[in-house]
Amino acid sequence: MRTNATLVINPKGGSGKTTVASNLASYFATQKLRTAMLDYDAQGSSLNWLRLRAPQHPRIHGANAAPQQPGQLRSLAMHVPEDTQQLVIDAPAGACGLLLQEMLTRAHCIIIPVAPSAIDIHATANFIRDLLLKGMIRSRNIRLAVVANRVRSSMPVYQPLERFLTSLNLPLLARLSDSDVFLKAAENGVGIFEMEFAASVAERQQFLPIAEWIETPQLIVESKVQRPLVQPLRSALRVVGSPTLSVPGFVRR
Repeated sequence: MRTNATLVINPKGGSGKTTVASNLASYFATQKLRTAMLDYDAQGSSLNWLRLRAPQHPRIHGANAAPQQPGQLRSLAMHVPEDTQQLVIDAPAGACGLLLQEMLTRAHCIIIPVAPSAIDIHATANFIRDLLLKGMIRSRNIRLAVVANRVRSSMPVYQPLERFLTSLNLPLLARLSDSDVFLKAAENGVGIFEMEFAASVAERQQFLPIAEWIETPQLIVESKVQRPLVQPLRSALRVVGSPTLSVPGFVRR
């Protein structure tokens, strides 16, 4: 049985990658799927969350893929059981170069959490541009989607983000509220799907489309992401309107 690997990544710190990764792993484990987390972050937030889990909760295997430390064998620390059905990869902030390439080699789909602020969206737009220009994304048909994270009730929709994603035919899967429920879950080593239903029903409804998107088999159809990317990215960058964004061969007018 093939392991389905989901990479949770954003170049900026504080975007809520570990929140999304831990709740994904928790969801899959509650569905009785053999689940593992691969933590590339030197801070080890996902591994720390796993250490907080009580024995009665569904087991989630933890593996450490952070840069090698003296006296440690990285290949052994990052071992994932062969029978794993769902692998959730928690990426560090600022991942690039060979480390990013290594994570992409493992991934079947990518989730990008982004806080709905202009600064975060500009940084994420640059990152999405770089991802889409990588041949590996197209050649391996890696799916990519975005999650608006830590959305405040005073700003439930951030339209520049939606326009940017629409112009590239990328889905905005969910809007996760800036809720204390996610924080309480993290502090207790559980996910929202392991909390009392009445206390987490709103957060479950927000999060469920992410898990369903990952579980849904990808239809082999032509999409804008699989077509030549320069023209769609030109349009997308006009939508975002950031002077820091550029695509090879594109001159802002």
